[in-house]
Amino acid sequence: MKFFEKKRDIPVKNKKVKLGLALGGGGARGVAHIGVLKAFEENGITFDFVAGTSAGSIVGAMYSFGKTPEEMLKIARTLDVKDIRKSKFFMPSKTDGIEDLIKQNLGDVDVSQSKIPFSAIAVDLISSREIAFTRGNLSKVVAGSCAVPAVFVPVEYEDMHLSDGGLQNNIPSDVPRHFGCDYVVAVDVNSTRGYGTSSLKVLDVILATIRIMSKSNCNKGYLNADIVVAPSMKEYKSTKIDDIDAMYAEGYQAGLEAVPKILELISKKPKKAHKIRFKIASEQKQKIV
Repeated sequence: MKFFEKKRDIPVKNKKVKLGLALGGGGARGVAHIGVLKAFEENGITFDFVAGTSAGSIVGAMYSFGKTPEEMLKIARTLDVKDIRKSKFFMPSKTDGIEDLIKQNLGDVDVSQSKIPFSAIAVDLISSREIAFTRGNLSKVVAGSCAVPAVFVPVEYEDMHLSDGGLQNNIPSDVPRHFGCDYVVAVDVNSTRGYGTSSLKVLDVILATIRIMSKSNCNKGYLNADIVVAPSMKEYKSTKIDDIDAMYAEGYQAGLEAVPKILELISKKPKKAHKIRFKIASEQKQKIV
């Protein structure tokens, strides 16, 4: 008879640790966020604060208000591009489709009513400031966070004209820091952004320039995260949602690979210096509402 049996070496979450989640933008590639969340759920990883930009704000809102990954995947499978972007040709679309998606699945609610504290990141075109919403009409601020310039019309909300949060903070890892999280896990569903071009055609140069600027914008998301989960999404387009199950699977696999590192991280004691280092730098750069 064995009187002693070696215990499995599985890290246990330190009760004092607050863990944040930052979900980045990426259009239709945002489906991969759902797969990542499923992998986390299966391994008992939960979060104390969630921040999301663009597509990440949609998934982040769903998750923070209690939708399971299975429920989110089911919703995604019913979507068509025409449900989200209703205009034709090169005309910007209103964000009614995004607002309806939120209202139909979560209700006409306020951001502050979420089960897990949540923030949607948008940019006010009038003041040029990044806005991290922790209150306000959920469907409006999420739609604003997703309103990519020239693709969607900016969302008029209160005294602001809201546009895609990715203009200033595509992977909002710094926001959970501001709300007291000791460690932050970020998910980047568009890690291949920023590729250049050998063409000298005006349109090709402009598009490459935008991609490079977008990559630079994401650097602070990486710097403010302790762990970055980056599913392989190169073969999927941000404008098409035909490969939902494949994108979900990519996210799930990337999430599983990150699980051991996350479990190890959250078993550690919080570092005071670590928290202080990532305090929001200036109210002139970012406004919390």
